[in-house]
Amino acid sequence: MNRIEKLFLKISKKDQKNLLNILVAIINKDSGLKAVKIKNTDFFRVRFKQFRIIFHKEGREIIIDSVRLRNDNTYKNL
Repeated sequence: MNRIEKLFLKISKKDQKNLLNILVAIINKDSGLKAVKIKNTDFFRVRFKQFRIIFHKEGREIIIDSVRLRNDNTYKNL
């Protein structure tokens, strides 16, 4: 079981549903999301409450790198 799956097991059903909707919107390249490029990297992030969804683009594909709770170490080791 990876870190994203463990996180989903710990959060409420409502947050699970909202995060899944955001992940689907990212994968479908929804222009309504506020995706922000992270400085000095090729990564982007989307915020939802205390969660950060970090992803990057490889050609036409979008790769979800992590879904994390926001803390001081969220953007380290990218």
